[in-house]
Amino acid sequence: MARPILRTKLCDMLGIEYPILSAGMGPSLVGEKTGATVELVVAVSEAGGLGVLGAAGYTVDEMRDAILEIKKLTDKPYGVDLLLPSQTVSAGDQEFKGPQEISLTEVLKTLPKAHYDWIMKIKEEMGLPDSEGSFKLGSTAMRPHAAVRVCIEEKIPLFCAGLGNPGFMVPDAHAAGVKVLGISGNTRNAGKIAKSGADLVVAQGHEGGGHTGRIGSVALWPQAIDAAFPTPVLAAGGIGDGRGIAAALAVGCIGVWVGTRFLASVEGGALDVQKDAILKATDEDTRRSYLYTGKTSRATYNHFHDLWENSGLEPLGFPTQVLFASAMVGMFTKADEREYIGPFAGQVSGLIKEIKPAARILEDMVEETVDILSRKLPESVIAKA
Repeated sequence: MARPILRTKLCDMLGIEYPILSAGMGPSLVGEKTGATVELVVAVSEAGGLGVLGAAGYTVDEMRDAILEIKKLTDKPYGVDLLLPSQTVSAGDQEFKGPQEISLTEVLKTLPKAHYDWIMKIKEEMGLPDSEGSFKLGSTAMRPHAAVRVCIEEKIPLFCAGLGNPGFMVPDAHAAGVKVLGISGNTRNAGKIAKSGADLVVAQGHEGGGHTGRIGSVALWPQAIDAAFPTPVLAAGGIGDGRGIAAALAVGCIGVWVGTRFLASVEGGALDVQKDAILKATDEDTRRSYLYTGKTSRATYNHFHDLWENSGLEPLGFPTQVLFASAMVGMFTKADEREYIGPFAGQVSGLIKEIKPAARILEDMVEETVDILSRKLPESVIAKA
């Protein structure tokens, strides 16, 4: 049987068969290194889409090793996602002498007193063990400029900024033949990213998992297209099957950026307990909060949300809040307090009923999109100019 055809301008820009990118999802603070693994990247790219490595959980050296591994496993285009919040980029890379890894137990002692005392209070009340986790001082989050340089040196096909404006690195990226993508949750930032020289803008609606904004997808997508013009826009937030892809293409987006559906795949980096939480979730079982990173992010609802909301604490800045949340989640995980653990995930979780190989997920999406656009719409909608 012939493979279905689904092509847009994005396919020509990136040299891919289908206009579907798997999001560069980072770790969810429970011990996994990344949500978007090398295996997921390769599976999506080999199936005709474009897989994006979630590099936020790596050290710079580990990220380079992952890029080299991807190159060994596929000759298809792929991407790498880094977090580039403006304050981190402006501060420059942090260099540390001595040990390059510190236990989260020690990290806790560096937190503001109110936050440290609250953690100790919860730890005592719940009888939680010490966290076994650690923080790598050479992480890409702490060394964004070095991480960007590696991506350019390795001439990756697509650089993706999961947070922040990548404009500062666009000239060097383009000189090396690297295309650049930025993600925005509102029209103002979509316009800024486009004006900075990025090749692509992802407009992610409020429904999306991980870092996400305040504007719903259907309202955001067309406005972002107008704000970013002539830079093309991809849709994200609430896309889990062919229906979402068809809607995004109808609005005028040239492709899609899909996170939660690929996280809940065989190759997705989430732990089994996290994937199970996505399968059990309905459309109302996620929460958007400052809890995990100090920036607004959406995750599957769990009782840690309730503890945080009742704490009276203000969120710390990025990435300090990440350390705070990581330490707590590490304790919950070690104690097997599953009701206090939940992955970053979007409202589309309610659509996901099965963990499948990533290639199968992509194939199903393509087949459904093609069926909608080529058969169902013409049969159900009469339109004449």
